[in-house]
This record gives sequence, structure tokens and C-alpha cells, in this order.
Amino acid sequence: MEAQELRSTFLNYFAANGHTIVPSASLIPHDPSLLFTIAGMVPFKTYLTGEEAAPFPRAVTVQKCFRAPDIDQIGTTSRHLTFFEMMGNFSFGDYFKEGAIRYAWGLITEGFGLDPDRLWVTVHDSDDQAAEIWHDLIGVPADRIQRLGEDNFWAMGETGPCGPCSEIFFDKGPAYGADGGPAFGGDERFLEFWNLVFMQYEREPGQPLVELPRKNIDTGAGFERVLSILNGVDSVFATDLFTPLMEAAATMVKTPYGASEATDVAIRRIAEHGRAMTMLVADGVLPSNEGRGYVLRRIIRRAVLAARRGGHEAPLAATLVDATIAKMGSAYPVLEKDRELIIEVLEREEAGFNRTLRTGMSLLEEARDEVLASSLTVFPGEVAFKLHDTHGFPIELTSEIVAESGLSVERAAFDAAMANQRERARAAAKTLHLADESHYRDLVEAHGATEFVGRDVTRYSVESTVIGVLEGEGVSELFLESTPFYAESGGQVGDTGTIVTESGRFHVADTQSVAGGLVAHRGTLEGTIVPGQVAVATIDPARREATRRNHTATHLLHAGLRSVLGDHVRQQGSFVGPDRLRFDFSHGQGLAKEEVGAILTMVNTDVVANEGVETIQTSKADAEKMGAVAFFGDKYGDRVRVVRAGSHSLEFCGGTHVERLGDIGQIQIVSEGSIGANTRRIEAVSALAAQRRSVEMEAALASVATILKTSTENITPALERLISRQREMETQLGSLRQAQLSVVTDQLAGAEGDTVLGRLDGYGGDALRSVAQELQRRGRRLVVLVGATDDEKVALVVATDGTLDAVALVKDLAALVGGGGGGSSRLAVAGGRDASGIDRVLHAAAAI
Repeated sequence: MEAQELRSTFLNYFAANGHTIVPSASLIPHDPSLLFTIAGMVPFKTYLTGEEAAPFPRAVTVQKCFRAPDIDQIGTTSRHLTFFEMMGNFSFGDYFKEGAIRYAWGLITEGFGLDPDRLWVTVHDSDDQAAEIWHDLIGVPADRIQRLGEDNFWAMGETGPCGPCSEIFFDKGPAYGADGGPAFGGDERFLEFWNLVFMQYEREPGQPLVELPRKNIDTGAGFERVLSILNGVDSVFATDLFTPLMEAAATMVKTPYGASEATDVAIRRIAEHGRAMTMLVADGVLPSNEGRGYVLRRIIRRAVLAARRGGHEAPLAATLVDATIAKMGSAYPVLEKDRELIIEVLEREEAGFNRTLRTGMSLLEEARDEVLASSLTVFPGEVAFKLHDTHGFPIELTSEIVAESGLSVERAAFDAAMANQRERARAAAKTLHLADESHYRDLVEAHGATEFVGRDVTRYSVESTVIGVLEGEGVSELFLESTPFYAESGGQVGDTGTIVTESGRFHVADTQSVAGGLVAHRGTLEGTIVPGQVAVATIDPARREATRRNHTATHLLHAGLRSVLGDHVRQQGSFVGPDRLRFDFSHGQGLAKEEVGAILTMVNTDVVANEGVETIQTSKADAEKMGAVAFFGDKYGDRVRVVRAGSHSLEFCGGTHVERLGDIGQIQIVSEGSIGANTRRIEAVSALAAQRRSVEMEAALASVATILKTSTENITPALERLISRQREMETQLGSLRQAQLSVVTDQLAGAEGDTVLGRLDGYGGDALRSVAQELQRRGRRLVVLVGATDDEKVALVVATDGTLDAVALVKDLAALVGGGGGGSSRLAVAGGRDASGIDRVLHAAAAI
């Protein structure tokens, strides 16, 4: 069975059994605690924890995953991978253990055709239920069901959902090791390939496990591992998934696979890393010196190094990308669609590393040979630092290369040299005081104003020269000769992004124009950056694109307001960010629904017309003659920029805008209101933010329609009927409850003694108070009433004749249900959150 058939067999099997096929999520997870998507359950984490309601009861997926810890082992074994796919089926409060086990066994034995006599299963020591299902319902012999401890218990963390799991193993046969099953046999013989996780408990610190009311199933089967089993091969690299990659890698090292272990390691490494780096770039990861980008850079460099040391000097990225597409392109069409971009990113990184290799390898090899000639085992840390500082050799790469000769890097000396460099840089840097403009004036006098080169939408990343760095506590500033970063002006926020040199990285959190046309990039500095260095300045392109869409939308709204409300409308302020826009304008009253509708019709008609956005450089006088409207907050010289956006909008503006109005997509007004006398404010969204809002509103309407059992068109009359019926029923229910309370009060009053202790479920605090007051009037000295309310909380009332303090009593009792209350010395009311504590309240009250 080839990879494509396995993929379709797995997905179609579960789809036929009521599962929704969910496409693979990105390798970049939404979970900020994770660097990569490391397991099939990651995209479903919020459903499994209960943070969000799952949109489907059952799901099946083949999820792209990446795990960085195994990078150093890649190539040295036949099954370690950084990038892999995880097949999984999930149940969100639907089926549980029996369903998960039946589905897995059915697919394995019937869909995959594996021999049941070669399958073993393990369960947790405590999981009798799973063991019984495997034996009694599935028919697995008892001697092939083994119990393990912690290896068969899964937890999301120290707290949260957890539960036992059951693993399925394939017996490769006596040639691979001793018998005895997964618990006692050879690791190479018994190969685990599917894990069924039964999420049935909630774990809290220091507390016993609590059964979850909604139990979930999370399963994971390694795609490449299953494929190797189905094809009867010992290595994932022997499957059809890797055939084009292995052939390409073998050609690069000029040796067929299997000729020697040394070249086999290189071939496996090139093949695996070639696939992994293709998939990472396709999902938006770019090489850098930190985080995901650093991991990508490492695997690119490891692949290039393996190829170069095998004698391959030509670029390898395109070959490896095409080999990956050959087997993965049908499952992930974005690979073919973005092929040129992926190759461009990888080849640029490869070319940069080639320069590093040429300048650094001779120094490294010379130092390594000297160490070996001296019969030493430690590579000098000072040399490793020089390779890093002068030639850009990462310390991990140096360590990896010398380790092949049995050496280790002297990390203490390397770390000390790095620390000394940082101290020298700090001593040379000026202390930053943002209020002191003398530093800015010095830079302007020495270098002139900063040239803004980022208006062209294709220039989101440019090379420039560093002219100054001012380090401060928490916030530092960096200055360039030219920059693609837009400095905040006219309401448009400043760009964010990164500025990278060979020795450091500057994270730009804000961009401001500070003095004389000088642009300050404000943010945090990692490593060292000094004046004179060449830097690559890269803005966040998605943020800029969203911002410029909102900026042009602001112009259209301004024109729409003036057209519908009158020429008295003038901008009083604005905010243009990537996720929303705000527009303040002069107007004496709130906008009618019809006025808002007319404005939206006008601006979105302009968007649909898709006229080009024209920028005109002219004199201020000529711009005013053209009828251009000045935008709030901008300062204008003799030469100005005028932006024409469609047939209605002509304004002074120095900001960034879309090329055509259709790029905006759509404009929606979220809110309109007063912020002061004769000043109104509109909040609006455009493009994808508007589309998300539409989807959310449509989904909300559809949910309401479903609840009302009507169509979205008939929601209003259906709601009116429902509210009318509810009012009638509330009136009837009130009468019934009052009558019932009277009966209950009479029953309690008829009991012997002068104290009353009772549980009344389904009533609120007001109802219990009226009963207690009536019992007081009938001569009862102490009344304690408690009950669970309709919303599963607790109501509690204490009434006394004054002998006992009702407030003190109600506080003591309320603590038993996780609540509190108060009142007077004769009558006190409390509420609580924990209805399970009602019996404790009754017991304590009885003691009183």
C-alpha cells in the first residue's frame, strides 16, 4: 500500500463511520506555548479541554507535525523524523472506549489487512474496562494483552484532562528480538503504531482524579510508521514517501544507498531535512536566528553540509522541493502553488550558508586537526567563538562537525567570550533617554533624514546600513540610512518587524518619526548591533497589508460621511491599525439607521467598482484647488501627496494605501456613538476582519434559527411568538409556585418543635426568605432553609428570634457551599456555588 492509498483508506474509513474529515492544520500552532504542532490533537486542544464547543462530535485528520528535539538523531537511525504526519480519530463527548477500540481494530485488520495474530495491545494497570473490551468484545487473547504503568497513562499537563491509554503493537517476528510482548520483548521486534487515549479524568493539584462528565477520545497513529509496517520494510525511508527524496540525496553524495553507513546517514539526513524544510516554509516559517526560524535554519544547514561534504556543490533546494512535491503535492496542493516561493526562500538561505562554509570551514578544520594531532578531546571555545562572531557559524554546527571526530566544544570558554562581547558593546553604546533630542539631532546632522523606501508593496524586506543604536532600559532605538518601516503618522500605526545583522537581531515593536525626518525603530535588542553594519530590515507584511486596507477604507468612510451628512463633516481624529479602524468626525447628532445604510452602500459600491488608487505629488496650493481634503494630524510642506481613492475621495495623505479599491474586500461599521459635544466616532473593520464578522453574525443567526426551529428570514416573528408564550408561562408558573410555596409553608409549620430545618430545591433566595418570614410569624425560633436553584447554585436562608445571630450562622453555613451572604441579626440570606455541599449544610444546621 502506497502513501496516497493509506491516506484515503484511513480518512474514508472514519468518514464512513460518521467522522468529519478535518484538513491538516498548520505546523505553526495557535497555542503560544508550543513552537510547532507536535501532535495530531494540538488543533483540537480547546475542544478536548472544554474551552470551546467542538463543531462536530467526531473528527478524523491526517495532521502535519514537527518535533525539534530529534534533530541531532536524524539520519543516524532508520525511523527518526522531524517532520511527520499523525493519523487520528477523535470523539468529543460521543463514543468512548468501546467505540475507539472497535474502530481501530476494524481498520487495522480489515482495512489494512494486518494479521490479528501479530498484534499485541497494552492497557494501563488500572484499566480493567479496556482490557475486558479487548478480550471479550474484540477477541484478543489474554496473553497478548499486557498491563503497563505510566507508559499507558496520558496527561495534557500537571493539571487538566487525562486518562489511561491503550497502545497497539505489531510483532515484526523472531528475527528482530526476543519474544515476550511489548512489556518484556525486544524493542525492535514489537513496534508501537497506534495509541488510543481515553480522556476520562480531570486532574487538580493534590486532589484525587475526578471523572469527566464528557469523556473524549484522542488517537494517534504515525503515518510513516504504519506505512512501513504495511509494506513490510524496516525503515520509513524505504517507503514510497521517501523514494524520490532518497534518489535525489543519493545522487548528491554520488553514492547509492546501502554502499556504506557513512553515506547512508548523509542520504537519510538530506532526504528527511529536504522534506521537512519544504513543509515548514510552505506553512510560513522563514529562516532566522530565533524560534521556529532558527530550527528551520538548522535543518537547512545540516542538509547543505551533508551534501557539500559528499561532494555536491550545486544548489540542492529545488531538487529536494520537487522530490517532496512528487509525493506530498496531492495531499497538500499549496506545495505546488507556492513552489517558486519555497525554492526562493530555501535557495537564498542556502547561498548565505555557502558563503559561511567557504570562509569558516578551513579555519574549523585547521583547528580540529591541531587538536587531534595533540591527542586532545576538547575543541577550543575561543575558536568556536571566532567562527560564530566572524564567520556566522552557529555553535551547534561547530559542535556537530567536531563531534564526528570525537571532540567536544569547550562551552565554558565560548560562553565567556560571548559575555565579554556583550559587555564591550554595552560599554560603547549610549544610554537612551527618549525625551533627550540631542542624540537625534546628532544623527540627523551626520546622516540626514531617513529615506522611507517601503511605500512600494514589493519592498517589505530591504538591506540598509545601521547609523545608530541607543540602548535604554526596556526599550532601545535603532536607526537606519533607509527603511521600509512606516513611521506612525496621520493616525496610521507604525510598522513592526525585525532588523537583523550578522551579530544581532532587533525586534521592532513601534516606528516613530522623532526629529528632522529621522525614523526611530523602537523595540528590544538581542545580541549586538553596531553602526556601520549592513542590516536586513523586514516589516511584518501581513500587518502592513491589513493596515493599508484599513487606511484606504478610512478615506472612503470620510467621503461617505460628507456625502450623506453634509460638508460640515470634518475628521477630528483617527486610528488606523491592522485589525480595525476608528474615525472621529464633527456632527451634532447620532446617525439614523438609514444614514448608516446609505454610507455603507456608497463605500462598498466604490470597493466593488475596483478603481485604482492614485497618488499625486503636487504643490499644496494645487492640491487645494483640486478639492483635496486635509486629513487630521498631518503636517504639510510645499510639496504634498494627494490620494485619489475612487470617484468620491480626494485627500492629502502621506500614509500607505491599497493599489485598487477592490483590495479592501468589504467595509463594515461596527459601532457609532458620541465621544463629546458635536463629535461622533465610528469603529469599523474591513477585508478579512469584516469577513470574520459576517461569518460570526451568520453563524449566530443560524444558531438562533436552529434553536427556534425556523429559517433565518423568520427569526423575528418566531422570537416574538416565543417571548409572548414565555410571558404567559411565567405568569402561570408564578401563580403555581406561589400556591406551592403556601403548601410547603403549611407543611413546615405543621412539624413539631420550635425549629425548622428544610431543603427546598428549585427556589431562589427571595422565595426561601418569604417562607422563613412566614414561619417566623408563626412562632418558630430558628429556621434554616437551603436548596439548589434552577441554575445549579445554592440558596440559603436563616431566620431566628434574635437569640442567635442569623448573619453569623448564614456565613458559617454558606462557606460549606462555597458562598457567602449577610442580612440582619434576625434574618440573613446567602448564596453558594457548590450544590454538592447542601448535605453538609443540613448536617451542620441540625447540629445547631
